Amino acid sequence: MSTPENAADHASHLGAIDTAADIPNKLYFRIGDVARLAGIKPYVLRFWETEFPGLGPRKSGTGHRLYRRKDVEMVLEIKRLLYEQRFTIEGARKFLESRPKADAAGASGRTAKRRSAKPAAAAHAKGQVDLFGESPEKSEMLDTVRKELREIVQLLK
Repeated sequence: MSTPENAADHASHLGAIDTAADIPNKLYFRIGDVARLAGIKPYVLRFWETEFPGLGPRKSGTGHRLYRRKDVEMVLEIKRLLYEQRFTIEGARKFLESRPKADAAGASGRTAKRRSAKPAAAAHAKGQVDLFGESPEKSEMLDTVRKELREIVQLLK
């Protein structure tokens, strides 16, 4: 049996999926199903539950963990942040907490768009602001910065 060359080969070697579109259409998934889909061990999922507050499967009457689709999507996102983007657990937690709720809910379905926005996402995760993108909020922010800089120049004259 050959050994995988990189993490992506390793994930595909284990039968893992990379996108939300590949998740089977089911209401609930057991921990073994999620572990198989993500290509990780069940004990890793249990550990991530303690580290990421948004990841909280329900428990069945018999005590089995039941993950919803959004939980599976979050597991895939956490895996991507930790294994592909090389975030620390704390960094991944902060990144996920800093995202707007609407973005967090639909992020996994926009893989191509998310990959093209890596530098901006990394800057936001570090507490920096992307001033050069196009949006009304950024335009207002730039106007405020310009105004404050002009006031500083007037004070220095």
